[in-house]
Amino acid sequence: MKASQFFISTQKEAPADAEVVSHKLMMRAGMIKRLGAGIYNYMPMGLRVIRKVEAIIREEMNRAGAVELLMPVVQPAELWQETGRWDKMGPELLRVKDRHERDFIIQPTSEEVITDIARQELRSYRQLPKNFYHIQTKFRDERRPRFGVMRGREFTMKDAYSFDRDVESAGKSYENMYAAYGRIFDRLGLRYRAVAADTGAIGGDRSHEFQVIAETGEDAIVYCPDSDYAANIELAEAVALLPSRGAATRALEKTATPGRSTCAAVAELLGLPLTQTVKSLVLATDEKNEAGDIVKTTVWLLLLRGDHDLNEVKAGKLPGLKAGFRFATEAEIADHFGCKPGYLGPVGVKKPVKVIADRTVAQMADFVSGANEADFHLTGVNWGRDLPEPDAVADIRNVVEGDPSPDGKGVLAIQRGIEVGHVFYLGTKYSAAMNANYLDENGKPRPMEMGCYGIGVTRIVGAAIEQNHDERGIIWPTSIAPFAVVLCPIGYDRSAEVQAAAQQLHDELSALGVDVLLDDRGERPGAMFADWELIGVPHRVVISDRGLKDGKLEYQGRRDAQATSVTVADVVTLLREKLGA
Repeated sequence: MKASQFFISTQKEAPADAEVVSHKLMMRAGMIKRLGAGIYNYMPMGLRVIRKVEAIIREEMNRAGAVELLMPVVQPAELWQETGRWDKMGPELLRVKDRHERDFIIQPTSEEVITDIARQELRSYRQLPKNFYHIQTKFRDERRPRFGVMRGREFTMKDAYSFDRDVESAGKSYENMYAAYGRIFDRLGLRYRAVAADTGAIGGDRSHEFQVIAETGEDAIVYCPDSDYAANIELAEAVALLPSRGAATRALEKTATPGRSTCAAVAELLGLPLTQTVKSLVLATDEKNEAGDIVKTTVWLLLLRGDHDLNEVKAGKLPGLKAGFRFATEAEIADHFGCKPGYLGPVGVKKPVKVIADRTVAQMADFVSGANEADFHLTGVNWGRDLPEPDAVADIRNVVEGDPSPDGKGVLAIQRGIEVGHVFYLGTKYSAAMNANYLDENGKPRPMEMGCYGIGVTRIVGAAIEQNHDERGIIWPTSIAPFAVVLCPIGYDRSAEVQAAAQQLHDELSALGVDVLLDDRGERPGAMFADWELIGVPHRVVISDRGLKDGKLEYQGRRDAQATSVTVADVVTLLREKLGA
Protein backbone atom coordinates (compact mmCIF):
# COMPACT_ATOMS: atom_id res chain seq x y z
CA MET A 1 0.00 0.00 0.00
CA LYS A 2 1.07 3.57 -0.66
CA ALA A 3 0.75 6.32 1.91
CA SER A 4 -1.10 8.50 -0.60
CA GLN A 5 -3.84 5.85 -0.77
CA PHE A 6 -4.10 5.61 3.02
CA PHE A 7 -5.00 8.20 5.68
CA ILE A 8 -2.23 9.60 7.86
CA SER A 9 -3.03 12.35 10.36
CA THR A 10 -0.25 12.91 12.89
CA GLN A 11 -0.04 15.79 15.36
CA LYS A 12 2.92 17.42 17.08
CA GLU A 13 1.07 17.93 20.36
CA ALA A 14 -1.45 15.84 22.29
CA PRO A 15 -4.71 17.39 23.55
CA ALA A 16 -4.50 18.90 27.01
CA ASP A 17 -6.93 16.35 28.46
CA ALA A 18 -4.77 13.37 27.44
CA GLU A 19 -3.35 12.03 30.73
CA VAL A 20 -1.49 8.79 30.07
CA VAL A 21 1.12 7.90 27.46
CA SER A 22 -1.14 5.66 25.39
CA HIS A 23 -3.84 8.33 25.17
CA LYS A 24 -1.35 11.00 24.15
CA LEU A 25 0.39 8.86 21.54
CA MET A 26 -2.78 7.42 20.03
CA MET A 27 -4.14 10.93 19.58
CA ARG A 28 -0.86 12.26 18.17
CA ALA A 29 -0.45 9.27 15.84
CA GLY A 30 -3.96 9.81 14.45
CA MET A 31 -5.24 6.45 15.68
CA ILE A 32 -8.26 7.76 17.56
CA LYS A 33 -10.38 10.91 17.51
CA ARG A 34 -12.50 11.89 20.50
CA LEU A 35 -16.24 12.06 19.85
CA GLY A 36 -17.47 12.40 23.43
CA ALA A 37 -16.42 11.57 26.98
CA GLY A 38 -14.97 8.06 26.81
CA ILE A 39 -16.16 7.60 23.21
CA TYR A 40 -13.74 7.57 20.26
CA ASN A 41 -13.66 7.20 16.52
CA TYR A 42 -11.09 4.57 15.57
CA MET A 43 -9.26 6.04 12.62
CA PRO A 44 -7.74 3.88 9.85
CA MET A 45 -4.30 3.61 11.47
CA GLY A 46 -5.75 2.56 14.82
CA LEU A 47 -8.29 0.24 13.28
CA ARG A 48 -5.54 -1.73 11.55
CA VAL A 49 -4.04 -2.46 14.97
CA ILE A 50 -7.43 -3.50 16.37
CA ARG A 51 -8.08 -5.84 13.44
CA LYS A 52 -4.70 -7.52 13.92
CA VAL A 53 -5.42 -8.04 17.63
CA GLU A 54 -8.82 -9.48 16.74
CA ALA A 55 -7.30 -11.82 14.15
CA ILE A 56 -4.89 -13.34 16.67
CA ILE A 57 -7.66 -13.75 19.23
CA ARG A 58 -9.99 -15.30 16.66
CA GLU A 59 -7.36 -17.77 15.44
CA GLU A 60 -6.53 -18.97 18.93
CA MET A 61 -10.16 -19.16 20.05
CA ASN A 62 -10.98 -21.27 16.99
CA ARG A 63 -7.91 -23.40 17.62
CA ALA A 64 -9.17 -24.00 21.17
CA GLY A 65 -12.49 -25.28 19.83
CA ALA A 66 -14.64 -22.23 20.57
CA VAL A 67 -17.40 -21.37 18.11
CA GLU A 68 -17.97 -17.79 17.01
CA LEU A 69 -21.37 -16.13 16.96
CA LEU A 70 -22.54 -12.55 17.38
CA MET A 71 -24.87 -11.27 20.09
CA PRO A 72 -26.58 -7.88 19.98
CA VAL A 73 -25.39 -4.72 21.68
CA VAL A 74 -28.94 -3.95 22.86
CA GLN A 75 -30.46 -6.56 25.19
CA PRO A 76 -33.95 -6.84 26.75
CA ALA A 77 -34.18 -6.12 30.45
CA GLU A 78 -36.14 -9.30 31.14
CA LEU A 79 -33.05 -11.48 30.88
CA TRP A 80 -31.13 -9.31 33.33
CA GLN A 81 -34.10 -9.32 35.67
CA GLU A 82 -34.03 -13.13 35.69
CA THR A 83 -30.53 -13.15 37.17
CA GLY A 84 -31.13 -10.14 39.43
CA ARG A 85 -28.38 -8.09 37.79
CA TRP A 86 -30.89 -5.50 36.56
CA ASP A 87 -31.15 -4.32 40.17
CA LYS A 88 -27.70 -5.31 41.44
CA MET A 89 -25.61 -3.51 38.83
CA GLY A 90 -25.07 0.17 39.43
CA PRO A 91 -25.21 3.18 37.12
CA GLU A 92 -22.45 1.70 34.94
CA LEU A 93 -25.26 -0.35 33.35
CA LEU A 94 -26.81 1.92 30.73
CA ARG A 95 -30.58 1.40 30.75
CA VAL A 96 -32.75 2.64 27.87
CA LYS A 97 -36.39 2.43 26.78
CA ASP A 98 -37.77 1.88 23.30
CA ARG A 99 -40.78 3.65 21.82
CA HIS A 100 -43.09 1.18 23.58
CA GLU A 101 -41.57 2.03 26.98
CA ARG A 102 -39.97 -1.41 27.21
CA ASP A 103 -36.70 -1.60 29.13
CA PHE A 104 -33.40 -2.53 27.47
CA ILE A 105 -29.73 -2.30 28.35
CA ILE A 106 -26.65 -1.49 26.30
CA GLN A 107 -24.58 -4.56 27.00
CA PRO A 108 -21.47 -4.42 29.18
CA THR A 109 -21.24 -8.24 28.90
CA SER A 110 -23.43 -11.09 27.68
CA GLU A 111 -23.85 -13.81 30.32
CA GLU A 112 -27.64 -13.54 30.25
CA VAL A 113 -28.01 -13.62 26.47
CA ILE A 114 -25.66 -16.56 25.96
CA THR A 115 -27.38 -18.49 28.77
CA ASP A 116 -30.70 -17.84 27.05
CA ILE A 117 -29.26 -19.30 23.84
CA ALA A 118 -27.89 -22.31 25.71
CA ARG A 119 -31.16 -23.15 27.46
CA GLN A 120 -32.93 -23.18 24.10
CA GLU A 121 -30.29 -25.00 22.06
CA LEU A 122 -28.26 -27.26 24.38
CA ARG A 123 -30.76 -29.80 25.63
CA SER A 124 -28.73 -33.03 25.93
CA TYR A 125 -25.46 -34.10 27.50
CA ARG A 126 -24.44 -35.21 24.00
CA GLN A 127 -24.21 -31.53 22.95
CA LEU A 128 -21.74 -30.68 25.70
CA PRO A 129 -19.15 -29.30 26.14
CA LYS A 130 -19.69 -26.17 24.07
CA ASN A 131 -17.93 -22.81 24.01
CA PHE A 132 -19.37 -19.78 22.21
CA TYR A 133 -17.57 -16.49 21.71
CA HIS A 134 -18.03 -13.15 19.98
CA ILE A 135 -16.06 -9.96 19.45
CA GLN A 136 -18.48 -7.13 20.02
CA THR A 137 -18.95 -3.53 21.15
CA LYS A 138 -19.56 -3.05 24.87
CA PHE A 139 -20.65 -0.03 26.86
CA ARG A 140 -20.12 0.77 30.53
CA ASP A 141 -21.20 4.18 31.75
CA GLU A 142 -18.05 5.02 33.69
CA ARG A 143 -18.51 7.88 36.12
CA ARG A 144 -15.20 9.38 35.07
CA PRO A 145 -14.00 8.01 31.74
CA ARG A 146 -10.32 8.72 31.32
CA PHE A 147 -7.02 7.47 29.95
CA GLY A 148 -8.30 7.20 26.36
CA VAL A 149 -9.06 3.60 25.38
CA MET A 150 -7.81 2.36 28.73
CA ARG A 151 -10.99 3.40 30.53
CA GLY A 152 -13.49 4.47 27.92
CA ARG A 153 -17.22 3.99 28.02
CA GLU A 154 -17.52 2.28 24.64
CA PHE A 155 -14.99 -0.43 23.84
CA THR A 156 -14.52 -3.72 22.00
CA MET A 157 -14.27 -6.97 23.92
CA LYS A 158 -13.99 -10.64 23.10
CA ASP A 159 -16.17 -12.60 25.49
CA ALA A 160 -16.53 -16.37 25.48
CA TYR A 161 -18.81 -18.67 27.48
CA SER A 162 -18.37 -22.39 28.10
CA PHE A 163 -21.10 -24.89 28.98
CA ASP A 164 -20.29 -28.25 30.56
CA ARG A 165 -21.94 -31.25 32.19
CA ASP A 166 -20.15 -31.20 35.53
CA VAL A 167 -17.49 -29.51 37.60
CA GLU A 168 -14.70 -31.75 36.30
CA SER A 169 -15.41 -31.04 32.63
CA ALA A 170 -15.92 -27.32 33.41
CA GLY A 171 -12.44 -27.32 34.92
CA LYS A 172 -11.05 -28.74 31.67
CA SER A 173 -12.78 -25.99 29.70
CA TYR A 174 -11.30 -23.42 32.08
CA GLU A 175 -7.79 -24.82 31.62
CA ASN A 176 -8.30 -24.91 27.85
CA MET A 177 -9.17 -21.23 27.81
CA TYR A 178 -6.35 -20.38 30.22
CA ALA A 179 -3.89 -22.03 27.82
CA ALA A 180 -5.46 -20.27 24.82
CA TYR A 181 -5.06 -16.91 26.54
CA GLY A 182 -1.40 -17.64 27.12
CA ARG A 183 -0.94 -18.32 23.40
CA ILE A 184 -2.83 -15.13 22.51
CA PHE A 185 -0.69 -12.87 24.68
CA ASP A 186 2.49 -14.63 23.56
CA ARG A 187 1.56 -13.95 19.94
CA LEU A 188 0.65 -10.34 20.72
CA GLY A 189 4.28 -9.89 21.78
CA LEU A 190 3.44 -8.48 25.22
CA ARG A 191 5.10 -9.07 28.59
CA TYR A 192 2.35 -10.28 30.89
CA ARG A 193 1.53 -12.28 33.99
CA ALA A 194 -1.45 -14.51 34.68
CA VAL A 195 -2.48 -13.92 38.30
CA ALA A 196 -5.11 -15.37 40.61
CA ALA A 197 -7.88 -12.81 41.01
CA ASP A 198 -11.12 -11.96 42.73
CA THR A 199 -14.27 -12.86 40.79
CA GLY A 200 -15.94 -9.50 41.44
CA ALA A 201 -19.46 -8.68 40.26
CA ILE A 202 -19.54 -11.39 37.57
CA GLY A 203 -19.44 -14.10 40.24
CA GLY A 204 -18.00 -17.60 40.42
CA ASP A 205 -15.24 -19.08 42.52
CA ARG A 206 -12.19 -19.44 40.25
CA SER A 207 -10.59 -16.59 38.39
CA HIS A 208 -7.35 -15.44 36.76
CA GLU A 209 -6.43 -12.06 35.34
CA PHE A 210 -3.98 -11.56 32.49
CA GLN A 211 -2.01 -8.44 33.27
CA VAL A 212 0.27 -6.59 30.84
CA ILE A 213 3.30 -5.40 32.78
CA ALA A 214 3.58 -1.59 32.73
CA GLU A 215 4.76 1.00 35.25
CA THR A 216 1.63 3.03 34.54
CA GLY A 217 -0.69 0.11 35.36
CA GLU A 218 -3.55 0.67 37.79
CA ASP A 219 -3.31 -2.82 39.32
CA ALA A 220 -0.70 -4.13 41.72
CA ILE A 221 0.48 -7.63 40.82
CA VAL A 222 1.97 -9.74 43.58
CA TYR A 223 4.36 -12.54 42.65
CA CYS A 224 7.20 -14.64 44.00
CA PRO A 225 10.35 -14.48 41.84
CA ASP A 226 11.38 -17.91 43.11
CA SER A 227 8.12 -19.77 42.36
CA ASP A 228 4.99 -19.73 40.21
CA TYR A 229 2.92 -17.85 42.81
CA ALA A 230 1.16 -14.79 41.37
CA ALA A 231 -2.02 -12.98 42.37
CA ASN A 232 -3.78 -9.67 42.11
CA ILE A 233 -3.16 -7.72 45.31
CA GLU A 234 -6.88 -8.01 46.13
CA LEU A 235 -6.49 -11.79 46.37
CA ALA A 236 -2.85 -12.23 47.40
CA GLU A 237 -2.68 -14.09 50.69
CA ALA A 238 -0.96 -12.30 53.57
CA VAL A 239 0.53 -14.78 56.01
CA ALA A 240 1.10 -13.99 59.69
CA LEU A 241 4.44 -12.23 60.10
CA LEU A 242 4.96 -13.61 63.62
CA PRO A 243 5.31 -17.37 64.15
CA SER A 244 3.56 -17.28 67.51
CA ARG A 245 2.30 -14.89 70.17
CA GLY A 246 4.92 -13.79 72.65
CA ALA A 247 4.34 -13.54 76.40
CA ALA A 248 3.32 -10.23 77.95
CA THR A 249 6.36 -8.33 79.26
CA ARG A 250 4.91 -4.87 79.87
CA ALA A 251 2.11 -3.56 82.05
CA LEU A 252 -0.91 -1.95 80.46
CA GLU A 253 -0.51 1.83 80.65
CA LYS A 254 -2.51 4.80 79.42
CA THR A 255 -0.16 7.30 77.78
CA ALA A 256 -0.85 10.85 76.69
CA THR A 257 -0.48 11.34 72.96
CA PRO A 258 -1.83 14.87 72.38
CA GLY A 259 -2.67 15.55 68.75
CA ARG A 260 -1.22 12.23 67.62
CA SER A 261 -4.10 10.48 65.85
CA THR A 262 -2.15 8.25 63.44
CA CYS A 263 -0.11 5.16 64.20
CA ALA A 264 2.97 6.73 62.60
CA ALA A 265 2.71 9.85 64.77
CA VAL A 266 2.16 7.81 67.95
CA ALA A 267 5.11 5.53 67.18
CA GLU A 268 7.34 8.54 66.60
CA LEU A 269 6.27 10.17 69.88
CA LEU A 270 6.81 7.00 71.90
CA GLY A 271 10.04 6.04 70.18
CA LEU A 272 8.61 2.69 69.11
CA PRO A 273 8.63 0.95 65.74
CA LEU A 274 5.45 1.39 63.71
CA THR A 275 5.18 -2.42 63.70
CA GLN A 276 4.39 -2.31 67.43
CA THR A 277 1.20 -0.31 66.86
CA VAL A 278 -2.30 -1.49 65.95
CA LYS A 279 -4.78 0.56 63.93
CA SER A 280 -8.55 0.34 64.37
CA LEU A 281 -11.03 0.47 61.50
CA VAL A 282 -14.75 0.53 62.23
CA LEU A 283 -17.30 -0.98 59.84
CA ALA A 284 -21.05 -1.41 60.06
CA THR A 285 -23.57 -3.84 58.60
CA ASP A 286 -27.29 -3.23 58.35
CA GLU A 287 -30.11 -5.75 58.45
CA LYS A 288 -33.21 -4.60 56.58
CA ASN A 289 -36.81 -5.76 56.51
CA GLU A 290 -38.83 -6.40 53.36
CA ALA A 291 -39.72 -2.73 53.16
CA GLY A 292 -36.05 -1.82 53.07
CA ASP A 293 -35.97 -0.30 56.53
CA ILE A 294 -32.94 -0.89 58.77
CA VAL A 295 -33.96 -3.06 61.72
CA LYS A 296 -30.51 -3.83 63.14
CA THR A 297 -27.00 -2.42 62.79
CA THR A 298 -23.89 -4.34 63.85
CA VAL A 299 -20.60 -2.53 64.41
CA TRP A 300 -17.33 -4.29 63.58
CA LEU A 301 -13.83 -3.40 64.74
CA LEU A 302 -11.08 -4.53 62.38
CA LEU A 303 -7.53 -4.51 63.76
CA LEU A 304 -4.45 -4.18 61.57
CA ARG A 305 -0.79 -3.61 62.33
CA GLY A 306 0.07 0.06 62.06
CA ASP A 307 2.05 -0.31 58.83
CA HIS A 308 -0.60 -2.38 57.05
CA ASP A 309 -3.67 -1.43 54.99
CA LEU A 310 -7.12 -2.98 54.90
CA ASN A 311 -8.01 -5.16 51.92
CA GLU A 312 -11.72 -4.48 51.46
CA VAL A 313 -12.19 -7.37 49.04
CA LYS A 314 -10.92 -9.85 51.62
CA ALA A 315 -13.01 -8.23 54.34
CA GLY A 316 -16.09 -8.50 52.14
CA LYS A 317 -15.75 -12.27 52.03
CA LEU A 318 -15.89 -12.78 55.80
CA PRO A 319 -18.97 -14.23 57.51
CA GLY A 320 -21.18 -11.37 58.58
CA LEU A 321 -19.67 -8.96 56.07
CA LYS A 322 -20.45 -10.89 52.88
CA ALA A 323 -23.84 -9.28 52.41
CA GLY A 324 -22.23 -5.86 52.27
CA PHE A 325 -20.65 -3.43 54.70
CA ARG A 326 -20.00 0.27 55.03
CA PHE A 327 -17.66 2.38 57.13
CA ALA A 328 -19.34 3.38 60.38
CA THR A 329 -20.54 6.95 60.84
CA GLU A 330 -18.96 9.26 63.43
CA ALA A 331 -22.16 9.05 65.45
CA GLU A 332 -22.00 5.23 65.49
CA ILE A 333 -18.33 5.35 66.44
CA ALA A 334 -18.98 7.77 69.30
CA ASP A 335 -21.88 5.63 70.50
CA HIS A 336 -19.79 2.44 70.68
CA PHE A 337 -16.37 3.79 71.62
CA GLY A 338 -17.11 7.10 73.34
CA CYS A 339 -14.44 8.76 71.28
CA LYS A 340 -13.72 10.27 67.90
CA PRO A 341 -11.65 8.39 65.26
CA GLY A 342 -7.89 8.51 65.72
CA TYR A 343 -7.84 7.21 69.27
CA LEU A 344 -9.93 4.05 68.97
CA GLY A 345 -8.95 0.66 70.29
CA PRO A 346 -10.32 -2.72 71.37
CA VAL A 347 -9.91 -2.16 75.14
CA GLY A 348 -12.81 -0.66 77.08
CA VAL A 349 -15.43 -0.12 74.40
CA LYS A 350 -18.79 1.34 75.55
CA LYS A 351 -20.99 -1.07 73.58
CA PRO A 352 -20.24 -4.54 72.24
CA VAL A 353 -18.60 -4.74 68.83
CA LYS A 354 -17.47 -7.67 66.69
CA VAL A 355 -13.66 -7.76 66.72
CA ILE A 356 -11.73 -9.19 63.75
CA ALA A 357 -7.96 -9.28 64.08
CA ASP A 358 -5.63 -9.66 61.15
CA ARG A 359 -3.43 -12.76 61.36
CA THR A 360 -0.37 -10.75 62.34
CA VAL A 361 -2.21 -8.68 64.97
CA ALA A 362 -3.53 -11.87 66.56
CA GLN A 363 0.09 -12.89 67.26
CA MET A 364 1.24 -9.54 68.64
CA ALA A 365 2.08 -8.85 72.28
CA ASP A 366 2.76 -5.62 74.20
CA PHE A 367 1.23 -3.60 71.38
CA VAL A 368 -0.03 -0.01 71.24
CA SER A 369 -3.65 0.88 70.50
CA GLY A 370 -6.05 3.77 70.99
CA ALA A 371 -7.41 4.25 74.52
CA ASN A 372 -10.90 5.31 73.36
CA GLU A 373 -10.17 8.72 74.82
CA ALA A 374 -9.03 11.74 72.84
CA ASP A 375 -5.26 12.38 73.01
CA PHE A 376 -4.51 9.04 74.75
CA HIS A 377 -3.22 5.63 73.70
CA LEU A 378 -2.60 2.37 75.56
CA THR A 379 0.80 0.72 75.60
CA GLY A 380 1.57 -2.84 76.66
CA VAL A 381 -1.76 -4.23 75.38
CA ASN A 382 -1.97 -8.04 75.40
CA TRP A 383 -4.57 -10.54 74.29
CA GLY A 384 -6.17 -12.59 77.04
CA ARG A 385 -4.91 -10.35 79.84
CA ASP A 386 -6.23 -6.93 78.77
CA LEU A 387 -8.92 -7.89 76.30
CA PRO A 388 -10.64 -11.10 75.22
CA GLU A 389 -9.54 -13.08 72.19
CA PRO A 390 -10.94 -11.62 68.95
CA ASP A 391 -14.22 -12.88 67.58
CA ALA A 392 -12.35 -13.92 64.46
CA VAL A 393 -8.80 -14.02 63.10
CA ALA A 394 -8.54 -13.56 59.34
CA ASP A 395 -6.37 -12.35 56.50
CA ILE A 396 -7.76 -8.85 55.98
CA ARG A 397 -4.72 -6.85 54.83
CA ASN A 398 -2.86 -6.06 51.64
CA VAL A 399 0.45 -7.81 51.27
CA VAL A 400 3.59 -5.67 51.07
CA GLU A 401 6.82 -6.24 49.22
CA GLY A 402 9.09 -8.59 51.15
CA ASP A 403 6.27 -10.56 52.83
CA PRO A 404 6.79 -14.33 52.85
CA SER A 405 5.26 -16.03 49.82
CA PRO A 406 2.22 -18.13 50.80
CA ASP A 407 3.76 -21.15 49.07
CA GLY A 408 6.80 -20.94 51.34
CA LYS A 409 9.24 -20.57 48.46
CA GLY A 410 10.61 -17.09 48.93
CA VAL A 411 9.38 -13.54 49.45
CA LEU A 412 6.86 -11.49 47.52
CA ALA A 413 7.55 -8.76 44.98
CA ILE A 414 5.04 -6.28 43.57
CA GLN A 415 4.86 -4.74 40.11
CA ARG A 416 2.27 -2.73 38.22
CA GLY A 417 0.03 -4.20 35.56
CA ILE A 418 -2.89 -3.44 33.25
CA GLU A 419 -5.68 -6.00 33.19
CA VAL A 420 -6.43 -7.00 29.60
CA GLY A 421 -7.96 -10.45 30.05
CA HIS A 422 -9.92 -12.36 32.65
CA VAL A 423 -11.09 -15.98 32.92
CA PHE A 424 -13.84 -17.05 35.36
CA TYR A 425 -15.31 -20.34 36.43
CA LEU A 426 -18.94 -19.41 37.05
CA GLY A 427 -20.44 -22.73 38.11
CA THR A 428 -24.25 -22.62 37.97
CA LYS A 429 -24.69 -18.96 38.98
CA TYR A 430 -26.43 -18.06 35.72
CA SER A 431 -27.69 -21.44 34.53
CA ALA A 432 -29.57 -22.06 37.81
CA ALA A 433 -31.09 -18.56 37.81
CA MET A 434 -32.26 -18.94 34.20
CA ASN A 435 -33.14 -22.66 34.24
CA ALA A 436 -30.50 -23.52 31.66
CA ASN A 437 -30.65 -27.28 32.10
CA TYR A 438 -29.60 -30.29 30.04
CA LEU A 439 -30.76 -33.89 30.25
CA ASP A 440 -28.09 -36.28 31.56
CA GLU A 441 -27.62 -39.96 30.58
CA ASN A 442 -30.55 -40.91 32.80
CA GLY A 443 -32.86 -38.28 31.34
CA LYS A 444 -32.69 -36.10 34.44
CA PRO A 445 -32.39 -32.31 34.12
CA ARG A 446 -29.19 -30.76 35.49
CA PRO A 447 -27.95 -27.16 35.39
CA MET A 448 -25.05 -26.54 33.05
CA GLU A 449 -21.69 -25.61 34.54
CA MET A 450 -20.46 -22.38 33.02
CA GLY A 451 -17.29 -20.39 32.54
CA CYS A 452 -16.75 -16.95 30.99
CA TYR A 453 -13.63 -15.54 29.42
CA GLY A 454 -13.03 -11.92 28.39
CA ILE A 455 -10.32 -10.02 26.56
CA GLY A 456 -10.38 -6.24 26.18
CA VAL A 457 -9.49 -5.83 22.52
CA THR A 458 -9.24 -2.04 22.44
CA ARG A 459 -7.68 -2.02 25.91
CA ILE A 460 -4.89 -4.24 24.62
CA VAL A 461 -4.00 -1.50 22.14
CA GLY A 462 -3.57 1.02 24.96
CA ALA A 463 -1.75 -1.46 27.19
CA ALA A 464 0.68 -2.37 24.40
CA ILE A 465 1.62 1.30 24.04
CA GLU A 466 1.98 1.80 27.80
CA GLN A 467 4.47 -1.06 27.76
CA ASN A 468 6.22 -0.19 24.49
CA HIS A 469 7.12 3.44 23.84
CA ASP A 470 9.94 5.95 24.06
CA GLU A 471 10.37 9.71 23.76
CA ARG A 472 9.80 9.50 19.98
CA GLY A 473 6.55 7.57 20.05
CA ILE A 474 5.04 4.08 19.95
CA ILE A 475 7.07 0.88 19.53
CA TRP A 476 4.63 -1.78 18.31
CA PRO A 477 5.28 -5.50 18.53
CA THR A 478 5.43 -6.59 14.88
CA SER A 479 2.38 -8.85 15.21
CA ILE A 480 -0.02 -5.96 15.88
CA ALA A 481 1.74 -2.99 14.25
CA PRO A 482 -0.44 -1.10 11.74
CA PHE A 483 2.26 -1.87 9.18
CA ALA A 484 5.19 -4.21 9.66
CA VAL A 485 7.57 -2.37 7.31
CA VAL A 486 7.62 1.20 6.04
CA LEU A 487 9.66 2.21 3.01
CA CYS A 488 10.95 5.78 3.24
CA PRO A 489 12.23 6.99 -0.16
CA ILE A 490 14.13 10.27 -0.01
CA GLY A 491 13.32 12.50 -2.97
CA TYR A 492 10.59 10.16 -4.19
CA ASP A 493 8.94 12.96 -6.18
CA ARG A 494 12.25 13.99 -7.80
CA SER A 495 14.15 10.77 -8.56
CA ALA A 496 12.98 8.13 -11.04
CA GLU A 497 15.65 5.75 -9.70
CA VAL A 498 14.40 6.10 -6.13
CA GLN A 499 10.80 5.63 -7.28
CA ALA A 500 11.64 2.49 -9.25
CA ALA A 501 13.71 0.93 -6.42
CA ALA A 502 11.05 1.72 -3.81
CA GLN A 503 8.24 0.31 -5.97
CA GLN A 504 10.20 -2.85 -6.76
CA LEU A 505 10.96 -3.49 -3.07
CA HIS A 506 7.35 -2.76 -2.15
CA ASP A 507 6.03 -5.22 -4.73
CA GLU A 508 8.52 -7.91 -3.73
CA LEU A 509 7.61 -7.65 -0.04
CA SER A 510 3.88 -7.54 -0.80
CA ALA A 511 4.20 -10.72 -2.86
CA LEU A 512 5.72 -12.41 0.19
CA GLY A 513 2.74 -11.38 2.33
CA VAL A 514 4.60 -8.65 4.22
CA ASP A 515 2.38 -5.82 5.46
CA VAL A 516 4.38 -3.00 3.90
CA LEU A 517 3.65 0.69 3.31
CA LEU A 518 5.46 2.87 0.79
CA ASP A 519 5.58 6.52 1.87
CA ASP A 520 5.15 8.31 -1.45
CA ARG A 521 4.11 11.65 0.07
CA GLY A 522 7.37 13.41 -0.85
CA GLU A 523 7.92 14.59 2.75
CA ARG A 524 11.29 15.87 3.97
CA PRO A 525 13.32 13.04 5.58
CA GLY A 526 13.11 14.46 9.12
CA ALA A 527 9.32 14.86 9.01
CA MET A 528 8.85 11.47 7.35
CA PHE A 529 11.02 9.64 9.90
CA ALA A 530 9.32 11.46 12.79
CA ASP A 531 5.89 10.34 11.58
CA TRP A 532 6.83 6.66 11.44
CA GLU A 533 8.68 6.73 14.74
CA LEU A 534 5.59 8.30 16.31
CA ILE A 535 3.27 5.75 14.69
CA GLY A 536 5.66 3.00 15.74
CA VAL A 537 6.19 0.88 12.62
CA PRO A 538 8.80 -1.68 13.76
CA HIS A 539 10.94 -1.88 10.58
CA ARG A 540 12.05 0.98 8.33
CA VAL A 541 13.99 0.95 5.06
CA VAL A 542 15.37 4.21 3.64
CA ILE A 543 15.97 4.47 -0.10
CA SER A 544 18.06 7.34 -1.48
CA ASP A 545 19.95 8.27 -4.63
CA ARG A 546 23.20 8.34 -2.68
CA GLY A 547 22.71 4.84 -1.35
CA LEU A 548 21.54 3.39 -4.64
CA LYS A 549 24.74 4.56 -6.36
CA ASP A 550 26.61 2.19 -4.02
CA GLY A 551 23.93 -0.51 -4.25
CA LYS A 552 22.93 0.09 -0.62
CA LEU A 553 19.82 0.84 1.43
CA GLU A 554 19.48 1.69 5.12
CA TYR A 555 17.59 -0.54 7.56
CA GLN A 556 16.61 0.55 11.07
CA GLY A 557 14.49 -1.29 13.61
CA ARG A 558 12.26 0.89 15.76
CA ARG A 559 14.31 0.08 18.86
CA ASP A 560 17.67 0.45 17.11
CA ALA A 561 19.84 3.41 18.03
CA GLN A 562 21.13 3.83 14.46
CA ALA A 563 20.60 2.58 10.92
CA THR A 564 22.45 -0.33 9.30
CA SER A 565 23.65 -0.32 5.72
CA VAL A 566 22.42 -3.30 3.68
CA THR A 567 22.78 -4.18 0.01
CA VAL A 568 19.76 -3.96 -2.24
CA ALA A 569 20.15 -7.67 -2.98
CA ASP A 570 20.11 -8.64 0.71
CA VAL A 571 17.39 -6.37 2.10
CA VAL A 572 14.47 -8.76 1.54
CA THR A 573 16.35 -11.60 3.21
CA LEU A 574 17.19 -9.35 6.15
CA LEU A 575 13.57 -8.23 6.55
CA ARG A 576 12.29 -11.80 6.38
CA GLU A 577 14.73 -12.74 9.14
CA LYS A 578 13.65 -9.77 11.26
CA LEU A 579 9.96 -10.47 10.73
CA GLY A 580 10.43 -14.16 11.43
CA ALA A 581 12.14 -13.36 14.72
